[in-house]
Amino acid sequence: MRNETETNARTQPAGPAAPAASAGELLFEIFCAVIFLGMIGLVFYNAFLRYVFSSSYPPSEEWARFLFIYITFFGAIEAFYRKKHIAVDMVVDMLSGTPRKVVDICGILLAMGAMSLLLYGGVQYVLQTLDTYSVATSVNMSLINGTLPIMALAALAMQARDLIRLIRTPSSAFVKEDKTKHITDLEVM
Repeated sequence: MRNETETNARTQPAGPAAPAASAGELLFEIFCAVIFLGMIGLVFYNAFLRYVFSSSYPPSEEWARFLFIYITFFGAIEAFYRKKHIAVDMVVDMLSGTPRKVVDICGILLAMGAMSLLLYGGVQYVLQTLDTYSVATSVNMSLINGTLPIMALAALAMQARDLIRLIRTPSSAFVKEDKTKHITDLEVM
C-alpha cells in the first residue's frame, strides 16, 4: 500500500523558476549574438569570395578579427556574470564551514588581483595604441584594444559584489557539495 505522504515526479511541485532576464541582460546577449553572427558572416563572405571568384576583400578579414576580439572579451564578461568561467574546485568542494569560506575569500581576492593587473595593463596598452590605425580598415586600434580594460573592470565589479556577499554569508552556510548526483548522471550516459 502506498504511503499518503509519498509523492512522485508528477505530483511534486516544480522547482524554482529561473528568474527572467532583465532588459539589460537581454540587450547584452543580443549584442554578443550580433557580434558573433557578424564575425561568422564576414568569414563566410570572404571564403565565398575566395573560392567562387578567386579574390578576397581584405577589410573583411580584419573586421572578422576585430569582432573575434570583441566576442572574446564580452563573452568573458558574460561568463563572469553567469559564473560559467573555468574553475578548478575539486579541493574546495571537499571543504565546509569556515575553511571553505576563507578559501573562497582568498580565491576571489587573488582573482581580483589578476583582474586589477589586466585592467592596469589594458589601460596602458590602450594609451600606447591611441595613435595606431589598422592597415586595411584604418580603425583606431585603441577602439579594439579597449575591450580588455572594459572586461577587467566589469569582472572586478562582479568579483567585488561576490566578495561582499561572501563576507556577509555565515560560515555555517558553506557545506560540502554532494558529487554523487553528478556521478550518477554520468553513469547513465
